[in-house]
Amino acid sequence: MSAARRIVVKVGSSLVTNEGRGLDEAAIEEWSRQIAALVRDGREVIMVSSGAIAEGMKRLGWTSRPKEIHELQAAAAVGQMGLAQMYETRLRAHGLGSAQVLLTHADLADRERYLNARSTLLTLIQLGVVPVINENDTVVTDEIKFGDNDTLGALVANLVEADALIILTDQKGLYTADPRKDPAAQFVHEARAGDPALEAMAGGAGSSLGKGGMITKILAAKRAAGSGASTVIAWGREPDALLRLAQGESIGTLLVAQTAKNQARKQWMADHLQLRGAVVVDAGAARKLLDEGKSLLPIGMTAVEGEFKRGEVIAVRDEQGTEIARGLANYASAEARLLCRKPSGEFEKLLGYTAEPEMVHRDNLVLAR
Repeated sequence: MSAARRIVVKVGSSLVTNEGRGLDEAAIEEWSRQIAALVRDGREVIMVSSGAIAEGMKRLGWTSRPKEIHELQAAAAVGQMGLAQMYETRLRAHGLGSAQVLLTHADLADRERYLNARSTLLTLIQLGVVPVINENDTVVTDEIKFGDNDTLGALVANLVEADALIILTDQKGLYTADPRKDPAAQFVHEARAGDPALEAMAGGAGSSLGKGGMITKILAAKRAAGSGASTVIAWGREPDALLRLAQGESIGTLLVAQTAKNQARKQWMADHLQLRGAVVVDAGAARKLLDEGKSLLPIGMTAVEGEFKRGEVIAVRDEQGTEIARGLANYASAEARLLCRKPSGEFEKLLGYTAEPEMVHRDNLVLAR
């Protein structure tokens, strides 16, 4: 973990709300203090925080989690106010801004919204603002719910190509069996993310407040590993856990991703997405892509083929028609046609707005095999 620069930290309901007794200001203060120290050290931190429904239940005087979706949505709406206010207050006290980001599965399933969410999160962390992400429980239905914020943490890790996912929970980490029931259970210090044996070890949900149990954390680590992020599952009240993990100390259970980040990205871009169109580039732009690892700028484009939306995968072809790369389009095909051969300074005049200066950013581009 010591080499991780971009880190997603996920905290569960039982920690955030002190087992449902209300927002735990002392715990949120501790995480905020550590996050501030990590940011000063040059790290980028994104927070995924449960707790809105649990806090809303407390404010509404409910002692058990409702089952009706409209009641869950109402509790989330009430609780989200306090949750956002608490993070803003505590992070601001340490010199950091915060931003509330609410996501649904539909936001990440749609390619354009996926790219918009990614751009927003990356812009926030570049500005030194800590995004605090939660599922948008006020509008979700059963069909689009992530189901638990462990899954959301993994999807966010994939979205921003994080180096590490840290899941803070009310358990020390993963055991070979439930230590509350089996005294012979052994602690798992390190394992391979995605190992089927891990799922056999994990039990069901551990509390009535949240939906997730250890099994959701195991599956989240498996999902995060798909983009090259390793996962740590650790006790949320371990003193200075985030700082010690960043220094390379062994805390909790480390689930190691077997796929390097760039390899996972290449496999995802090259093999798993259909191409909706292409752009043709001149010889100079082709050299910059192939030899210098640069982003694709519209000024180097000579033609646009097919019809595609912002966020869809397109091919990049040279003047002979050979595919030299593929990547995520920052502009739709109709806009791209207007931008061919144009410098970024003219984008706003042509389109009425400017999204990014690149047609395809190098982080979202993979060279042809």
